[in-house]
Amino acid sequence: MSAPVKAPVKAILKPHPRDIGGFTVARVLPAMDARLIGPFIFFDYMDQRAHPSLPGAGMDVLPHPHIGIATVTYLFEGALMHRDSVGSVQKIVPGDVNWMTAGRGIVHSERTPAAERASGQLLRGIQSWVALPASHAEIAPSFEHHAAASLPRIVLDGVTLQLLAGSALGHTSPVTTYSPMLYAAAHFAAASRFTFDAEQEERGVYLVEGELALDGTPLAPLHMAVLTPGERVTLTSHAGATVMLIGGQKLAGEHLIEWNFVASTRARLERARDAWAAQTMGQVPGETGWIAQPPRKPR
Repeated sequence: MSAPVKAPVKAILKPHPRDIGGFTVARVLPAMDARLIGPFIFFDYMDQRAHPSLPGAGMDVLPHPHIGIATVTYLFEGALMHRDSVGSVQKIVPGDVNWMTAGRGIVHSERTPAAERASGQLLRGIQSWVALPASHAEIAPSFEHHAAASLPRIVLDGVTLQLLAGSALGHTSPVTTYSPMLYAAAHFAAASRFTFDAEQEERGVYLVEGELALDGTPLAPLHMAVLTPGERVTLTSHAGATVMLIGGQKLAGEHLIEWNFVASTRARLERARDAWAAQTMGQVPGETGWIAQPPRKPR
């Protein structure tokens, strides 16, 4: 549920935290008041600081499948090792972008790298899903890694934007995308402000940490403000903040979610479930286990 608000904020989405394997994961998308924002269909904040690791502990997400989306990983602290069924092996560190296009189907795992596991690293970051338009829902799976230094940086009035994907303010990220969108990490210095224009049809503002107000209305940490289409909003921070900006063109058609799968029809979701049950969606080299899918939802 969202809190009642006024224009230019359409709704404020509250986080839904849960503990998963020693991590706190707080999800804001999908929500009743916003199933998607542009192409963004899942938006999760993950934080291990409430569950400090001991040396030898870490994160181990066994191989699991996706269809119909791109998964996007962005870290603030720690590191992860990504492996997938197209043969990618890539370590991600803060500021980088891992963009995995599932298309017709991909399998991947995520684990704490050996050095960070031994030191007892703490992991903190964002994992989001970007739904693919119908024209690209069945493309071949692929993976891209973009180091922080390769991503555009925009500095305006004490606010530094790192453009993770899409386009904004005359700049374009090198990440391959399949619909008009924006994904940026914004770092606000103390006593700074940024005017978020309505370049994108749908937009969201997510406060990771710090203090932020939208046209004078405070936004709580780990909450997302859904902005009214066509309305400009001024973001101000007196004490400093880390903020994620998302948005893009509204996607046409149905985007149904079943476990890790997104598709336009129930039949396509069922085919994906059958393929995973039969272990015909692909294998991650070097991995032997996998995550079992939950029981089918009653119809």
